[in-house]
Amino acid sequence: MKYEPTENEDIKLNMTSMIDIVFQLLVFFILTFKVVVQEGDYNVRMPLAAVAPDEEMDDEPPELIRVMLRAGETGAISTIEVDDEVEVKTFVGDTTEDLYRQLNEYVDAKVSLGDDPEEGVDTEVEFDIDTTLKYRYTVSAIEAVSGKQLADGNVKKLIENIKLKDNSQ
Repeated sequence: MKYEPTENEDIKLNMTSMIDIVFQLLVFFILTFKVVVQEGDYNVRMPLAAVAPDEEMDDEPPELIRVMLRAGETGAISTIEVDDEVEVKTFVGDTTEDLYRQLNEYVDAKVSLGDDPEEGVDTEVEFDIDTTLKYRYTVSAIEAVSGKQLADGNVKKLIENIKLKDNSQ
């Protein structure tokens, strides 16, 4: 029996259904895409291991406000202590919002002493955070010292330089 080849048949792929699926996937991903707002953009300086003795220091050091965040038994914030080298204040409130409001008003009063913010001394905040404090309370405290929302909806910047105290010793 002799094999006789038949004519070559052209194989054609129908691309219509594949294009339809690609467009459906594209539309699906475009419609379900959500832009995520950044959590916070803070100028936070982490503690350094050591400063070299031959490095030059700034001429005028910034005014430093130390904020101690203390945790309760459950890891929630219980008190906020503020030490600005002149006085020590302890904020205690019925709610956490009350604590942050008191901290925000205190920092606003400290920063707003002068009429022109450009002439004033740079102010820095150093956080001493209890190791058992939950993260969300720390973020709320950073928000409280970094700005204040005004009645007209605008935001007033308070502190831009924030440091975290090294508690590893």
